Amino acid sequence: MKRNVIALLCCSALSFSTACAAESPEVSSSQDKSAAANVVLSTAAASSSMMAPDSAWRDLDPENTLYVDTDHGRMIVELYPEIAPIHVERIKTLTRQSFYDHINFHRVIENFMNQTGDPKGDGTGDSDLPDIQGEFTYRRSSDMPVTLFSIRPDDPRKKKKTQIDVGFYKALPIATDPIGQAILTKDGKVGAYGLHCKGVTSMARSKDPNSANSQFFLMRGTSPHLDSQYSIWGTTVYGHENLTKIKVGSKSEDSSFIPDQMNRVRLAADLPAEERMAIQVIKTDSPAFKTYLKKYKKTDGTYKDICDVEIPSRIKP
Repeated sequence: MKRNVIALLCCSALSFSTACAAESPEVSSSQDKSAAANVVLSTAAASSSMMAPDSAWRDLDPENTLYVDTDHGRMIVELYPEIAPIHVERIKTLTRQSFYDHINFHRVIENFMNQTGDPKGDGTGDSDLPDIQGEFTYRRSSDMPVTLFSIRPDDPRKKKKTQIDVGFYKALPIATDPIGQAILTKDGKVGAYGLHCKGVTSMARSKDPNSANSQFFLMRGTSPHLDSQYSIWGTTVYGHENLTKIKVGSKSEDSSFIPDQMNRVRLAADLPAEERMAIQVIKTDSPAFKTYLKKYKKTDGTYKDICDVEIPSRIKP
């Protein structure tokens, strides 16, 4: 079954108008080890130069940190089991089977996304595991703090046109109902969903909303039309510059296309300590980050698109 992410070639401009506010498996050979070391060296230069106290930075959880190594360098993805537990578990399971090693980026569209995870390499393949149900939205509780950034139009498919708050949960851009409404809900939570900004990782599927399996895509642009329609399970926190180096093309449309591939995919927890990268990400609920957001304020007092905001990361000093 072919699993294509729908691309919209034309998008209307949106305006944003509110101020920022805070809501209360092992390496199998010495060759692989050498390749991993080279990846670290090639991406180290991308460390953030943002000045912030050490207390404003957080370490990544090795169990929820994914290394995607390519010829262009390493991309590090933070996983969010609290947002998409079924999808995160699937990615971990396949990663620990080395399923994703040497899998092509079979469909890459400029300014859109890099699709991969198909063992056949043409968009029709999957793993031997059963399909999983969609996790397009999630329920957010007060212990999942969000730093609000602006507002944007809510899901355009809704009959009633409304605005929704957007901000950051950890490094992930999200849209969320006001947490103050939690007191009115049975579960004490509010609705939220991730935003398909550059670097976000999401699951490919067919027209059936519960058909995700092994294929996924890494955003290389911004695509609001995918929001709440595809299951977001992580975001790139390091190696952003490598997202747009993946070769553009589609194997299903051009048989001569020679795609780039994921050379090796591992969870940080499954690597020896000496092979892990000590990456830290800015705490998006910190005063330092809120000060950092001011650089995205326009002269008229409004703010840029949330997808324009780069989340700083660094190699731990």
